[in-house]
Amino acid sequence: MRYSAEHKQRTQAKVITAAGQVFRKEGYGGAGIDALTKAAGVTNGAFYGHFRSKSEAFRVTVLAGLEELRLGISALRAQHKRGWLKTFVNYYLGYKRTCDLGESCALPTLSADVMRTDNETRDAYTEKLERLIAEIAAGLPDAPDAPEGSSREDRAIVLLALLTGGVTLARAVSNPALSEKIARLVTTEALRGERPEA
Repeated sequence: MRYSAEHKQRTQAKVITAAGQVFRKEGYGGAGIDALTKAAGVTNGAFYGHFRSKSEAFRVTVLAGLEELRLGISALRAQHKRGWLKTFVNYYLGYKRTCDLGESCALPTLSADVMRTDNETRDAYTEKLERLIAEIAAGLPDAPDAPEGSSREDRAIVLLALLTGGVTLARAVSNPALSEKIARLVTTEALRGERPEA
C-alpha cells in the first residue's frame, strides 16, 4: 500500500516529536532506535523510511527544537511588543524549568550531545543558533548602560547562555528551594537593565 505525501509528512512529524521527547529524556547515547520507534508508534522500517540513521534523526530533532524556540520568541515579540522579554524569561525559567523533561527546551537538554556529534550536525546547529540569536537581538531595546561596544547580538548571546545555564542548573539540583533560588536570580540578571520595547 502506498501512502500519500501528506501521510508521510504527518508520520515524519510524529516521529520527530517523539524522538525529541526521547532524546531530551534519555540523551543521544541512551536513546536507541527501539525506544524512538516505540515512542512514535512506528515500525523500524517506517523509521528508516524517514531517517537514514539515529544521528540524522537526532540532527533533525535538534534543529526542530531550536526552530520551535525561535518561532516562539517571534510570536511573543509580535504579541507583546512591550514586555516580551519579561514574558519570555518568566516562561523559560518557570514552565520550561519545571515541565516534564521530554517537553523541555532543546537548547539546554540537547546542546551537550551536539558537542559530541559530527560536523554536519554541529554546522546545522550553529546556523540555527545564529538565527535564534538574531531573532532575540532584533527584539532587544537599546541599552545605554550596556558595556561599550556591546551590540544587541552580544546581549542576545549572553541572555541565551544565562537562561540555558540557569535552566540546566535549576533542573539538575534535587533541592526545590535551590532550584527556585537559581531561577529567581537568573531572572533578575536576565532582565537587568532591560526596558520594554517601544
